[in-house]
Amino acid sequence: MRSIAADLQSVVQLAHSFADTAGAMSMQWFRTRLDIDTKADASPVTIVDQEVERLLRASIGEHFPTHGILGEEHGRDRIDAEYVWVVDPIDGTRSFITGSPLWGTLLALLRQGRPQVGMIDMPALEERWVGCAGQPTRFNGVDCHTSGCTRLDQARVYATSPDAFTATEWAAFDAVSRAAQMRRFGGDCHSYGLLASGHVDLVIEAELQPYDYLALVPIVEGAGGVITDWRGKALNIRSDGRVVAAATPELHHQVISQLAEPHRG
Repeated sequence: MRSIAADLQSVVQLAHSFADTAGAMSMQWFRTRLDIDTKADASPVTIVDQEVERLLRASIGEHFPTHGILGEEHGRDRIDAEYVWVVDPIDGTRSFITGSPLWGTLLALLRQGRPQVGMIDMPALEERWVGCAGQPTRFNGVDCHTSGCTRLDQARVYATSPDAFTATEWAAFDAVSRAAQMRRFGGDCHSYGLLASGHVDLVIEAELQPYDYLALVPIVEGAGGVITDWRGKALNIRSDGRVVAAATPELHHQVISQLAEPHRG
């Protein structure tokens, strides 16, 4: 009888093939002229987002017909299944449409709601992080680790955009990030890969969706980091979209203890 670990490794191998195919498709459109539509939440979307997700859903369905799927562009299918894939075909669509290489494809596999496998694939940079429950995170095939930073005043902090925070959330982020060594903006999913590889110590975000953060959980944890919501609770498909990822438990504790409890509205 195969072990769960062996099964997950076979899933990882298939996820690599899914990402290879999706990356080749998305790169055909990168830095070309595209029609840009606006979704109900005012975020941009292109044919690339839609077609790459269709490809990924078809590949997943072919190999795992009983698994559920949650995707950014084409909704949810059987998300009450024991195993559910979560797909973001182009995380960082604004980067994609402006020619920046800081966009990626995110894949996660959940078992009973808990992320077991996560992948950040950056096709334009040829960088890929893979996390698998109980295993060290790997960057381009080599084990990687967080920086080991334990102090906020020595931390390098990232957030994707100031625009993602409400006024109250921004006040909390601003206070924490100004106590750090430096802060930078931009990056989307790439920032979490940099954290897993030890280049960034802390990422604080708000207004994320499940397909934005669930793939990050095995990657950050497998590299030695901690990733939760702003209250320190484990991330799941129903989390409120506020995320803290830190290089160490000590740094994570400092940040959680300093973040206020802002409420949207």
